[in-house]
Amino acid sequence: MNPAAVAGMLLIVLPLAFNAAFAALAAKFDYPDILRKPTQEILQRFRDGGSSLVLLWWSFAMTAVLLAPAAVLLSGALAGADATLLSVGSATGVLAAVVQFLGLIRWPFLVPYLARAATDPGATEARKEAVDVVFQSFNRYLGVAVGEHLGYLFTGAWSVLAGAAMIQGSAVPGWLGIVGIIVGAVLALCSLEFVGPFEPNSWKLAAALTPATYIAWSLWLVAVGVFLVV
Repeated sequence: MNPAAVAGMLLIVLPLAFNAAFAALAAKFDYPDILRKPTQEILQRFRDGGSSLVLLWWSFAMTAVLLAPAAVLLSGALAGADATLLSVGSATGVLAAVVQFLGLIRWPFLVPYLARAATDPGATEARKEAVDVVFQSFNRYLGVAVGEHLGYLFTGAWSVLAGAAMIQGSAVPGWLGIVGIIVGAVLALCSLEFVGPFEPNSWKLAAALTPATYIAWSLWLVAVGVFLVV
């Protein structure tokens, strides 16, 4: 099987797996709305979910990893595009995969421990307060800063670079490159949701744009994948 077909299949599988895991978390854990609840309630719901919820979070984190080989193989499939553009695009795609993975992997490995510590019948108020500080700190650092801010930024940048390469090359229609540039630029804009003056309560415009932008990004990936496969 040629690299272009493999890249195409990965670009189809990636958004399908990501959105399936996200939908399952929304149904089982009320994610992401659950994050607006008090820490104790979040961790109790997490522990009530059992090992199946932990495995679901692990699966969700693994979907981020798929972006790395997809980005590298896509660069190899876009014959005719500038070599430097393709190299920078590959590196940016790998970075996007890494930061999104780091943002999510806390859930199947760190959060189970915190959930046990916070919901233990013998846990003191001081211990619960300590767990709250740790949970919220990691949520803001790995979740908001690394997973969301850098994740959206690098994913958006990769989409713009990949779109530009599609316009230069002949592997897929040029209009798909234009779509990638537009969607990528909006996704990069969404990365500013909690930056600067928006840090305490978020930038409402970015918060409103993010869900629709990720849907558009997913559809774009599938479309690119289909053209590469056929």
